[in-house]
Amino acid sequence: MLATTGPLLQRALSGVSPTDEESLSLAGETDLQPLLEAASSLRDSYHRNIVSYSRKVFIPLTQLCRDVCHYCTFAKPPVPGERAYMTPEQVLEIARAGAAQGCKEALFTLGDKPELRYKVARRELDEMGYASTIAYLTAMAELVYRETGLLPHANPGVMTREEIAALRNVTISQGIMLESVTSRLHEKGQVHYGSPDKHPAPRLQTMRDAGELQVPFTSGILIGIGETRRERIESFLALRALHAEYGHIQEIIVQNFRAKPDTKMANAPEPDLDDLLWSIAVARIVFGPEMNIQAPPNLSYDEYPKLVAAGLNDWGGVSPVTPDHVNPEAPWPHLESLRDHTAECGKVLTERLAVYPAHALDSARWQSPEMATAVIRSIDGDGFARVDPWSPGDAETPPPVVDLPRKLDAARVVNTASRDVPEILSRAEAGLGLSETEIARLFQARGDDYHLVCAAADRLRKQVNGDTVSYVVNRNINYTNICYFRCQFCAFAKGKMSESLRGTPYDLGLDEIVRRSQEAWERGATEVCMQGGIHPEYTGQTYLNILGAVKQALPAMHIHAFSPLEVAQGAETLGISVPAFLGRLKAAGLGTLPGTAAEVLDDEVRATLCPDKLSTQEWLDVVEAAHHAGFRTTSTIMYGHIDGPLNWARHLVRLRELQERTGGITEFVPLPFVHMEAPLYLKGKARQGPTFREAVLMHAVARLALHPLITNIQVSWVKMGVEGVKACLAAGVNDMGGSLMNESISRAAGAGFGQELPPEEMERTIRVMARNPRQRTTEYGPAPEERQIASFNAPELLPLVLTPAKKYERKSPVTA
Repeated sequence: MLATTGPLLQRALSGVSPTDEESLSLAGETDLQPLLEAASSLRDSYHRNIVSYSRKVFIPLTQLCRDVCHYCTFAKPPVPGERAYMTPEQVLEIARAGAAQGCKEALFTLGDKPELRYKVARRELDEMGYASTIAYLTAMAELVYRETGLLPHANPGVMTREEIAALRNVTISQGIMLESVTSRLHEKGQVHYGSPDKHPAPRLQTMRDAGELQVPFTSGILIGIGETRRERIESFLALRALHAEYGHIQEIIVQNFRAKPDTKMANAPEPDLDDLLWSIAVARIVFGPEMNIQAPPNLSYDEYPKLVAAGLNDWGGVSPVTPDHVNPEAPWPHLESLRDHTAECGKVLTERLAVYPAHALDSARWQSPEMATAVIRSIDGDGFARVDPWSPGDAETPPPVVDLPRKLDAARVVNTASRDVPEILSRAEAGLGLSETEIARLFQARGDDYHLVCAAADRLRKQVNGDTVSYVVNRNINYTNICYFRCQFCAFAKGKMSESLRGTPYDLGLDEIVRRSQEAWERGATEVCMQGGIHPEYTGQTYLNILGAVKQALPAMHIHAFSPLEVAQGAETLGISVPAFLGRLKAAGLGTLPGTAAEVLDDEVRATLCPDKLSTQEWLDVVEAAHHAGFRTTSTIMYGHIDGPLNWARHLVRLRELQERTGGITEFVPLPFVHMEAPLYLKGKARQGPTFREAVLMHAVARLALHPLITNIQVSWVKMGVEGVKACLAAGVNDMGGSLMNESISRAAGAGFGQELPPEEMERTIRVMARNPRQRTTEYGPAPEERQIASFNAPELLPLVLTPAKKYERKSPVTA
């Protein structure tokens, strides 16, 4: 058959899905190896080195069932004196045990419609006040989520459209195994005889209704129950057609029949390993690279390398708490053992939710509003489960040890690196401009790929910057927290137009700005960094007045001030062009500009994150104009909220292109989203900031993607903390930013790492990493010796004066 299927496999590998007829032709393919090779290549082209699983508990709500499948030991008849259904207390006991073990998913398993067969089930439901088993399931799913935070997945069998819709409000995914599309298995003597809910038509209708209702859905086949290989493919094709129409089938399970005592199939032959491998490989070829193909590890003969080689990318749900109630004779592998076995196959075991990444990242479509918030808060930027409690600004939680960058032994026995990552790293180290796709790929690095990215960034850092780590002694002065912009990430802004009135609105007088600047100078500062909210009564003259007051008092102080948004607003309020206003700022003593207000330079993100702010192009235009006016600027990204690897890649490419044109950027500063008090998070629309792995990668990938054009990569100690700083110093960072003296924006968002990191602590941290500290100026020159002497053992800061904001009226809308 290979002569027939060879071209089919080649077309599949080139991205052409086999037709139904071509797929059916695989039924006669007996040469297993070409199928395995094609399936494995297809899987790697999309899933790369990741094999996922869900950490869950099984909750067998009822083991009564009206069906009589000949292979099943889950379904049991009523036992006098025993309840037909688990009580809410029993359900919560299992769920709480799972939550304590770090589980994310509560998988509800139950028999089909037992109340239609057993009086005890109907009576018990009536006593509890539920019209049906699925109505009780819906209530228990809601209870588990509300009381434990576990995210429910339900496999209740055939459902009506109304039942699916009700469950959608309290689950994040649902499922039903098709098992087989052939009606032949319902004939007398066959496995589904006497099991009305196993007919393919109602099961397919359930899936069709779920698709129309936009429910992420799980399905699959059971092999070895009397079906033919052609019938297996027919089942795949039925599922593929539904997915093509609705896009809701998130995984295909290929489950092998295991004979169980005390069933009618106790002595039936089980499918052998080759038969299982054939079925997995064909599933991959039929469904293509993106589909999630799963085979449960506890039913699969412990042949992990062969199963992975067949094209699967998921082990299914694994529980550290409860047995597999459907297959109690087959215990789950220990999670650490599963991790080791997966690594031996060259893959990284990666936890997911009950909803897979593609659907999790589009929760607005695939979830009810409440469950969408639950999903968003439980995922990382790739849509996998967020597995460690660390968040930017959290001063209580240490970084996860597994994600601290480390050097890999080239001769290591277990290697989970992907083929493409070393090739991309070689291009980056050679100074070749990476594409958006290549940069996004580096942001997705896990396992050995992650450590290789960090190591490559560290090599570049050493090549470009040596072992010197620089920092600047400066003071942050945020002159007002009143702002009429409505940025969804900001917890700092106050006033009439702000989302929140936490704290006291203030508008510093020039005397207080000057006092703080003078105090900073006395404490060794070379720079004051000044930014604030966009006060509705501020004009360009306000910014010029601030500059004049500071420069008159402190002619030698470098002023690093005014974001591109403030520059644009200042120009417009004076009725002049941005270049003209930049000229006035320069004449008034402005030294450099912070490249803030960039957030993510991708309008797809900005439309939600900061819809009334500068567009991506407007931001770039202001910064480019600043460079042409003779200013140097920094550059930033604020990430980890509603964005992801592709958005980050676009941001870096746009900065690199700007730097190619002007050369005016001195540094790149990643600013991880601090979520605690951010409006977008409190509304349930944003993640909990980047994970630690993502935060470290932002620094490492920036070093690689911006090389050789932007040579300084800075870490924010305010957001990363000292331990996070150490990790980033091992991943391409050469600068620790400013001592700050006062930090209020991150603090307002919930960060807890303090408001000042004095030179003594800066240098202690740098030396712990076996690096050489260097105090610098804003533009990376050496700090004058007298400034350095003044900066050590500086006196305590005097209490801040927050000039109360006067009442104001916003006379006319101002846009930038």
